[in-house]
Amino acid sequence: MATPNGLRVDRTSKTLRALALEKLRNAILDFQFHPGDRLIERDLCEALGVSRSIVREVLRHLESEGLVTTPPHQSPTVVTLDSETTEQIYELRAILEGMAGRACARRATDADVERLQTFVEHIRVALASANFHASRQAGSDFYETLFLIGGKQVAWSIVQSLNARISYLRAMTLKDPGRTVVGPAELQRIIDAIRSRNEDLAEMACVDHVHRAAKIAAGILEQKGHGRHSTQDEKRVRPG
Repeated sequence: MATPNGLRVDRTSKTLRALALEKLRNAILDFQFHPGDRLIERDLCEALGVSRSIVREVLRHLESEGLVTTPPHQSPTVVTLDSETTEQIYELRAILEGMAGRACARRATDADVERLQTFVEHIRVALASANFHASRQAGSDFYETLFLIGGKQVAWSIVQSLNARISYLRAMTLKDPGRTVVGPAELQRIIDAIRSRNEDLAEMACVDHVHRAAKIAAGILEQKGHGRHSTQDEKRVRPG
């Protein structure tokens, strides 16, 4: 497989490690690398334009995020999320986001509600132009604001530990026909419930949103056979 174009790091005020991490993470989340693809250090050094030590640090960090796995005696590979792991992630999301939605409906000011509304508008605009990176960022901002308005800082720290895999699943479900429209509509339902200060409805809207996404993800994984070991493990990344 040819290494995707556009990975080379620009020298800016950010460290090379941070830039390389951002580039490679986004490449995985944008499915420029596919589940099971091998990530060969020397190929990534050439593609990113950084040293092997930086590539190793980046791969270790992505492994800690759950986006990369390193089988014994093999090169690191892009993770293949199985159905059981995916189900557990969505179960946790439903519990934590439902709790955050309820708390947010109880505590949010009018200004807080407008902040949430702004993030959803950003998501709509980004999805309409197929800017999935901007959509992911706006989505993360929306949920962080939801949790912090509700005073659920500890719960948000748990979500952050899963955030890379949540973003990966979110990117996958956005490929479902109509999800780019239905997803923002479901977020709007959450905001409307919060605006009306209806705690039960806000919690229900959050949980329903997660359950619908979980159903789509389960269908995609079943179709692709990701509940089983991938046959892509032997793929290696080659420089373009």
